[in-house]
Amino acid sequence: MERSKLGGRAAGMAAIGLVLVAGCSRIRDHKGYTVDQALVASVQPGIDNRDSVGKTLGTPSFASEWDNGAEWYYLSRDTRALAFSSPTPVKQQLLTVHFAPSGDVSSVQRTGLETIRKVHPYGKTTPTLGRHVGFFSELFGNIGTVGGAGQTGPTADNPDR
Repeated sequence: MERSKLGGRAAGMAAIGLVLVAGCSRIRDHKGYTVDQALVASVQPGIDNRDSVGKTLGTPSFASEWDNGAEWYYLSRDTRALAFSSPTPVKQQLLTVHFAPSGDVSSVQRTGLETIRKVHPYGKTTPTLGRHVGFFSELFGNIGTVGGAGQTGPTADNPDR
């Protein structure tokens, strides 16, 4: 009888260990444009235009807001993370296609991970101007004002007041 308890305990500990190990597995993810190197290399300045780039590469990830969409961006990013951590980029390709006012491709630029910038926010709260309300002021601040609001004059839904 004592031996079966130890066997059950060992099986339980093994199951817990497997769950913990599974929770620490790496997660790989791809976001954005699926890059086909042959198609990307086929876009040439002076030869292609908006229509041919759209047919070759498809809809861009995003386009510039100014100059009538004079730049198209195709963004592809691979990330890796542990179970509950923030994803870390391991591979990125940003293809920027610049168009001349005539609609022809003026240049094509390819960049990678070097364009990523890490932003560190300052502090945990945003300072604001105005009155600082503490816990007790928030809790007891309305004592004595119950029923006082809304009884001063007529309202849109009750004009007879």
